[in-house]
Amino acid sequence: MVATGSLSSKNPASISELLDGGYHPGSLLSDFDYWDYVVPEPNLNEVVFEETTCQNLVKMLENCLSKSKQTKLGCSKVLVPENLTQRIAQDVLRLSSTEPCGLRGCVMHVNLEIENVCKKLDRIVCDASVVPTFELTLVFKQENCPWTSLKDFFFSRGRFSSGLRRTLILSSGFRLVKKKLYSLIGTTVIEEC
Repeated sequence: MVATGSLSSKNPASISELLDGGYHPGSLLSDFDYWDYVVPEPNLNEVVFEETTCQNLVKMLENCLSKSKQTKLGCSKVLVPENLTQRIAQDVLRLSSTEPCGLRGCVMHVNLEIENVCKKLDRIVCDASVVPTFELTLVFKQENCPWTSLKDFFFSRGRFSSGLRRTLILSSGFRLVKKKLYSLIGTTVIEEC
């Protein structure tokens, strides 16, 4: 049955015309009731949960970069473009939405690409109590700015000399690769520029 504007008002004349055409009254009213309630109310709890999960993921990524700056990157500062970790977290949630355990079944390998060489930063396990069903490999990219190397050269001389004076600037681009662990389906690559 197709709902039209003249039938949605439940006009008694229209209903009697349909009854004469052989429609059963019980099914007719249930069809009208169905069309009255076909648009579900948004589940606000789901939206809040997804936003909270996204923010937690953003914090995990920022903590990973913070821990890695002195130990693995050898720098004093890591400058991250605005909304980069937010965009990455949203893509991670989107890629995990089709998985049986969702984000809980994710293991994420975080890397940084510097001059075409990937450096491993960290491994993030979203939920250690769940057997991983997929892996994500996140590759941050370094911004190619010639002025940063000049600035590092000048600050490395004189009284500012320190092994950790370098500032690392991340590009707004990243690469995210999804690999299903228990499936014959290939990998999914998302490249953001």
